[in-house]
Amino acid sequence: MSCLQSQPKRSRSEELLYILRRREMTLVNRKLLGLDGDADLQFLLAGGDLLKVRSPSWKKTRFYKLQADCKTMWHESKKTFRKSNQTFSIDDIASVRAGRQSEGLRKYTEERAEGRCFSIIFKGHRKNLDLIASSEEEAKQWISSLENLIHSMNNLSSQQKTEHWIYNCLKKADKNSDNKLSQKELKDFLQLINMEVDDDYADVLFQECDKSRSGLLAGEEIEHFYSLLTHREEIDVIYGEYAKTAGFMSPENLVEFLIKEQREKATLADAHKLIEKYEPDDKAKEKKLLSKDGFLIYLHQPEGLILNSAHKEVYQDMSQPLNHYFISSSHNTYLMEDQLKGPSSTEAYVRALLKGCRCVELDCWDGTDGEPVIYHGYTLTSKILFKDTIKAIKEYAFKTSDYPVILSLENHCSIEQQKVMAYHMSSILGSALLITPLGDGMPTTFPSPEELKGKFLIKGKRLNKLEASYAPEAKAEEDTDVTEEEESDEEDQEEKKKKKKKLKLAKELSDMVVYCKSVHFNGFEDAKQNLSFYEMSSFKEGKAVRLAEESANAYIHHNMDKLSRIYPAGSRTDSCNYNPVPLWNAGCQIVALNFQTPCTDMDLNQGRFLINGKSGYVLKPSYLRDGATEFDPITLTRGKWLQHKTLHIMVISAQQLPKVNKKKSSIVDPLVKMEIYGVPADVAVKETEYIENNGFNPTWNENFQFDVYVPELALVRFVVEDYDSTSDNEFVAQYTLPINSLQMGYRHVPLFNKNGHLLPSARLFLHMMVLDAE
Repeated sequence: MSCLQSQPKRSRSEELLYILRRREMTLVNRKLLGLDGDADLQFLLAGGDLLKVRSPSWKKTRFYKLQADCKTMWHESKKTFRKSNQTFSIDDIASVRAGRQSEGLRKYTEERAEGRCFSIIFKGHRKNLDLIASSEEEAKQWISSLENLIHSMNNLSSQQKTEHWIYNCLKKADKNSDNKLSQKELKDFLQLINMEVDDDYADVLFQECDKSRSGLLAGEEIEHFYSLLTHREEIDVIYGEYAKTAGFMSPENLVEFLIKEQREKATLADAHKLIEKYEPDDKAKEKKLLSKDGFLIYLHQPEGLILNSAHKEVYQDMSQPLNHYFISSSHNTYLMEDQLKGPSSTEAYVRALLKGCRCVELDCWDGTDGEPVIYHGYTLTSKILFKDTIKAIKEYAFKTSDYPVILSLENHCSIEQQKVMAYHMSSILGSALLITPLGDGMPTTFPSPEELKGKFLIKGKRLNKLEASYAPEAKAEEDTDVTEEEESDEEDQEEKKKKKKKLKLAKELSDMVVYCKSVHFNGFEDAKQNLSFYEMSSFKEGKAVRLAEESANAYIHHNMDKLSRIYPAGSRTDSCNYNPVPLWNAGCQIVALNFQTPCTDMDLNQGRFLINGKSGYVLKPSYLRDGATEFDPITLTRGKWLQHKTLHIMVISAQQLPKVNKKKSSIVDPLVKMEIYGVPADVAVKETEYIENNGFNPTWNENFQFDVYVPELALVRFVVEDYDSTSDNEFVAQYTLPINSLQMGYRHVPLFNKNGHLLPSARLFLHMMVLDAE
């Protein structure tokens, strides 16, 4: 949320006054952010020249500087008509990477500039900012200063974020910079914070605060206005119910709240820890009391959020065979946009891996100069070198998760370039590349994610069975010519085989395939009789969904012994996605989605893998691993999977929802949808009424109830939309998580934007109960 404004030309006296006020504003923001006296912040506020790189011929010096709000970077540009591109928020930065790590810097700069280069990587689809400093020391200073500021921003309390944001919006509303607010400026301020009130209410609010009767709000009057604005009546009510010790919560009162409302197994020791951790008033803390401010701070911390804080870490058994897990998986990982003309980039792999993706796809073709390339064949998508891709994968594979990464090869290369592929993978990945089975002798089942930590597995064609490694006289198999996804496409398969020149497979590449050998699927019975555990098939989404609907139990049993990979239909040229839930319900492990495309389906994927430490591996329920299971998600016969629960949700309020439209006059009319995804019997959608013209602190107090029959497979998606009576509602924010990872009681719900990035201050506030159905 940015509240900066462009400045008109000023006279010398106005300029001096502006500088003084800017200094004052900077000092206040430094205190609000807890960064008073911070050397890194001071460096960024002073700013400096950097060389911006876009191409071999476009390298221009720009002056970069942190603004007085201590949150917005500004750079000087001669293109005055493009003022909107002159700034970016610290909140928009995903990471700062030292050296020539981006494709642009590798292409357009020389190796000797390595130490002076760095890139700012943005969230969403905004292009990287590639920069060169005048010296290595200066580059290090920029990198460390930006990283430290990002870290500080991420670790601000909700109260600090709110105070900082509101202060800067107040400053923007104060058009004449006199540190006072007129009635007109007050209305401008309310619009900035996504809240519109009718004139009568605005007048009442103004008159209540204007104690001096001067027609302007200043000093304590603005503070009073702020307290009225941020007052949360629902917190008063909840706190008042349990603050039974001279208007405060004692440890005993807090334990009562935690047990009765939050349904936690709390002790006095737990209460003492929370008070010590979150009570801001030293006097109250000395008396072992929790004030209302401390209570609100607790509700914004992990202990008070909707996601079970224990599930934020790896908490599941990671010693089961690999095929017992759902695995976060990407399709066409190299694409940044659509699959007809969009750019290919190593950055797409980096982003997917940092999101916890554990199976990435490499669509490999012959390139010039004997170097294989990756792109979407027979289209206008750009090409990237195979070796650069492997380097990027190695660099970022285990930043988010230590668990194994599967490299899914779509091989269209000649024998010669396949050998080059094998060489690059071997030389770059080194000992992390698994090329022989673990243990002694021929394996009979998959190793576990725990055993495969830090390892890369190759998924692709193999000339013979793995057993041949232990029986040298075994012959190579015939018909190793079709690539994986083509062999799953049954339409006109015979015609394609006639037209297609057979591709041979290089032994060097074949030998790298151990636990993930790609084979054709000829039915469940054939797979059971003739395929080894490590031989896996890929299914186009249409065929997979049919199997999941018509032969769900057979599919589940197939996936107990083998891996299945599902991928989107080729008709999805815009790289849109499909619903992964029915495939997870059938036990499919590698349900590959287009990570580059924001949509509900990617929200569900993010929600599924939000838990277990974002490791990219989630253990399937026991009835999807039990060889005697009769579970069928469609018919839902009786069994241990039936754990009928009643989900009670009270949508109480929201705070600081973002604007959908950046126009000053645009205010959201928010409503909240609750969507249940799981087996067909559990699928449901309900929604609140919309609140007119209030994205700052809307209140609903509406109750909803859902019946959930198979909670272990169910996800709940909270969606905030901007109501529109004439067209479809617009997406504002969402949060998705497994129902079994919900914490009960009064909980704040963090919210993600359409690209899956956390909105710094936006929250929903709910009351949740999950009870056994009577």
